[in-house]
Amino acid sequence: MAIRPEDLPKDPAALVEMVLAFDGENDDLRAEIATLKGLIFGTRSERSVIVCAEQLALDLERAAAAPPTANDDEPDAPKPKRRKAKRNIGALPAHLPRVERVIEPASTLCPCCTGLMHRIGEETSEALDRVPAWLRVLRTVRPKYACRACEGPIVQAPAPARLVEGGMATTALIAHIAAAKYAWQSTLYRQMQILAGQGVVVDRQTLARWMGSAAWMVRGLYDLQLKTMHRFDRLFCDETPMRVLDPGRGRTRICQFWAHATDDRAWKGPAPPAVAYVFAGGRGKKEIVAQLACFEGVLQVDGYAAYVSLAGDARVSGRIRLAYCLVHARRNFVKVHKTTNSPFAAEVIARIAAVYAIEERIRGLDADERRTARQAETKPLMEALKARLVAVKDGISRQSRLIKAIDYMLERWEGLAAFLDDGRLEPDTNTVERSIRPIAIGKKNSLFSGDEGGVETWAILSSLLNTAKLNGLDPETYLTDVLERMVSGRTTNDRLHELLAWNWRPGDALAKIAA
Repeated sequence: MAIRPEDLPKDPAALVEMVLAFDGENDDLRAEIATLKGLIFGTRSERSVIVCAEQLALDLERAAAAPPTANDDEPDAPKPKRRKAKRNIGALPAHLPRVERVIEPASTLCPCCTGLMHRIGEETSEALDRVPAWLRVLRTVRPKYACRACEGPIVQAPAPARLVEGGMATTALIAHIAAAKYAWQSTLYRQMQILAGQGVVVDRQTLARWMGSAAWMVRGLYDLQLKTMHRFDRLFCDETPMRVLDPGRGRTRICQFWAHATDDRAWKGPAPPAVAYVFAGGRGKKEIVAQLACFEGVLQVDGYAAYVSLAGDARVSGRIRLAYCLVHARRNFVKVHKTTNSPFAAEVIARIAAVYAIEERIRGLDADERRTARQAETKPLMEALKARLVAVKDGISRQSRLIKAIDYMLERWEGLAAFLDDGRLEPDTNTVERSIRPIAIGKKNSLFSGDEGGVETWAILSSLLNTAKLNGLDPETYLTDVLERMVSGRTTNDRLHELLAWNWRPGDALAKIAA
């Protein structure tokens, strides 16, 4: 509705307040329009453009270096060090089998006197090769024996246990399909086409049933992994929506994948790198309360309201303490700077970059050394940042996006600064965000899950396979060996801890593959 002159206040102070409110609202609308235009029309590189050189080069794996000096004319100004690229320029891995190919000259007769030449040396070189995958039929023959002298019983070796009894697939093939889907995000539809290219026609529902059988077999191992992770007193948590078909309604409904993660490698702590995905019908407080019924310690999360409600719940009061993510707080200022070019947003981003420069330097030290460095160097930076946020807050319109970014940070300040007093904590939730990426890519490729059973299968197998990846294992080799041990009974339920990815020893499986 248009404002007419007679509707304007006569008091100059009230008029100024109205103008400032409209200006803040306009900034907010302009920011939303710029964001939507970038999403709709911008190229991928434009959507993720960094704001200001090194200061905003903060990705989910490592923090940015400290911002360079502002004096560009200073000849001796130190340049930021580039991270050394990881290249294999040495010997190829020793555990891989070697196949020799000897190339002899066309003739070993001397071109001068036609005498027979003798070998005086050789030159060797190595290159990584790959044998294309091929399907084969494993034909199992069990001879029967009987005595001709009497009518004794017929003797025959028992049939080996199989994951799918009477099925057409071996455990190794099922593990391969599971790893391709849940570790490398290749859909069952694509794998069906790959098999068809080799002359094997298998429908997608059959592949899905195989995945369900594999998940059923390793369900106990998945439960043990999740329970073991909850015994540590530091846990990362995040969630992402998952579309599931809603039978009878002709559409999908939104459910949730919750990701629980541990990783103490940054300070050489006891918790191994691991992730466990939990399927739930919603993303409210009751779901996360049920999942963390046995957890006690610090839960590091983003600013989602369900976690705040969790910490305030009487059932978990004093048992769970929240630590928040500095990257999520920073991300709000990045959005403001991209859309409004706010100098203060750029200042906050630069201050956070200085914090991460310290984190980069102390990564790998023990917890006490990290805490000492944070108290001496990082704490003054964070206190100065808080003082700047408080000072600037009063002069900004309540409708602007900048005030929302400031409020987000100040309201969660205690949790954002928790890492300063505990060298075991991280300043962000990048650990779990990296681990939830495979789920995000997988659901983008698959679009939705067929039913709740399929999502449970997805959660179980993804947990084991992605934890194997975090521990530097080949997920297919790991799952193949785990399934074979469990199917054959070589590993019983009281020894399941031996099959956890951080305890598993790959020697037997690798020897079998090499043979």
